[in-house]
Amino acid sequence: MIEATSPPEHSLSALYRDHRSWLESWLRRRVGNAWDAADLSQDTFLRVLASSQQIAEMREPRAYLLTVGKRLLSNLYARRNLEQAYLDALAQLPEDSVPSPEQRWLLLETLQALDELLDGLPALVRRAFLWSQLEGLGYREIAERLKVSERTVKRYMAQAYEHCLLVEL
Repeated sequence: MIEATSPPEHSLSALYRDHRSWLESWLRRRVGNAWDAADLSQDTFLRVLASSQQIAEMREPRAYLLTVGKRLLSNLYARRNLEQAYLDALAQLPEDSVPSPEQRWLLLETLQALDELLDGLPALVRRAFLWSQLEGLGYREIAERLKVSERTVKRYMAQAYEHCLLVEL
């Protein structure tokens, strides 16, 4: 009698069971601790769950997981750099001007959201937008700083506004 082999299990649970420890080990080597690696691994599988990628159609699941994991790792490093820059700026403030821990948390969350919103914009467009919105610079001042024409700054601003509107949709 010939035994029928069961078809391979194509589900998130099978993907998780088969590849979680491998991914977590890879991430642990990159971040240097098990806690961040475990968090990033879980976030990776949550991204897979939320993605339109069909698990059953994955030819190279480890390559896919690695790509998602690398992006999350990059986001982690960017967030830590942003947090450190913020803490460095706070250290320069007079003691009576330092925000409370709650205010600091809200500010960090806002900075992170802004950073994510502007992600994907070219550096000059991003810089022009931030100077306009955060420092209140006019197009002429931005053009001088960037060494471009005012017309180019207008184009950069339009691109930034369009990007923000499309991300929000």
